[in-house]
This record gives sequence, C-alpha cells and structure tokens, in this order.
Amino acid sequence: MPSDVTSEIRTHGTPRQAAALEARLAEAARAYERERYGDALSLLRELARALPTVASVRELYGLTLYRLGRWKEALRELQAFVELSGSVDQHPVLADCERALGHHDRAETLWAELRTAGAGSDVLAEGRLVMAGSLADRGRFADAIALVEPAALRAVRKPLDRHLRLWYALGDLYERSGDLPRARELFRRVVDADPELSDATERLANLR
Repeated sequence: MPSDVTSEIRTHGTPRQAAALEARLAEAARAYERERYGDALSLLRELARALPTVASVRELYGLTLYRLGRWKEALRELQAFVELSGSVDQHPVLADCERALGHHDRAETLWAELRTAGAGSDVLAEGRLVMAGSLADRGRFADAIALVEPAALRAVRKPLDRHLRLWYALGDLYERSGDLPRARELFRRVVDADPELSDATERLANLR
C-alpha cells in the first residue's frame, strides 16, 4: 500500500484500529483486482464510513460501484475523490457514468477539463474514447471519428494497449458510419497486434 495512504489511515484511531483498516483496504483492493466486486463493495462501504476523507478509499469505492453499474453512487464517490485529491485520473470514469445516465453535456464538460489538465497519455486516451462514445450515442459519428482519428492514426512503432483500444474504437465508428473499407483496415491492425482483443477477430471476419 502506498506510504501516503498508510500515513493518512494512521491518523484515524489507535494504531491497532488503523492497522485493521489498512488490512481491510488491502483486502478490498485484492477483491477488486480479482473482479470480486461484490466482496470489494461490502468492505469498502464500511471503509468509506470510517475513512471518509481518505481519497484512495473513495476512489476504489467509486470504481467498484462503477463496475457494478451503479452510476449515480459511483459519481458521488468519484466526485468526492476529485475534491479530496484534485486528481483528474478518474475523469474518464466520471464521464462514462454521466454518459450512461444520459448526461452528455456533463460528459463534455469533464472531457474539456481533462484535455487541459495535463493528464497522462492513458487517461487522456480513455477520456477520448468515452467522449467519442457519447457523440456516437447521439448519432454524431462524424464528430466522434474526428475526435478519435488524430490519436488513433498517429504512427507508433510499438503499439500499447491504449493504441489498440483507439484502433478498435475507430474501426467500430467507421463500421457504424458505413465506411467498411476503413473499418476493415482498423480491425486488421488490432488483430495483427493482438488477435485476442475483445471480438476484433470476429468483427474483421464479418467485414470480409
């Protein structure tokens, strides 16, 4: 567990109480990593009550709620995380919750904040994908493609996971907008790099 989190938890209660809280947070993190979201939720619900000002607790609680499709509750926890930490790392998840609730204007606001906040490449790519999805939800395929294309078509020697996800998303947008040749090209890129990624192999086969 990061030392700053440990230090923050140790300000709550006696050393024995703090140690117990640390152990429960570590257990919740393991459950989350193993996709046992129900188990993580049970632990984090109590931890959030005991440690309401610990940003990492509110963050993990929010992410767990997000994985369970509990959008409004996830928003509450992740907004608390932002207020406590000042971080934009979970802005893509916040935007996806807003998108799921049909609040596309709020998703756009979060994307605008993320673009100007100096976020890391992975976080920025994830935010771009969510915003493109929001545009596509409203039938704005040309706008979604214009948002993803510059990042997806940038030349890279060794594609990382974010590049493959951008290629896949762009292929999906091309297909949905009726541009099947370009869709084939993008899904081919994905399959060449990682044939196990999502259903890219199947989608490429269906486009032949």
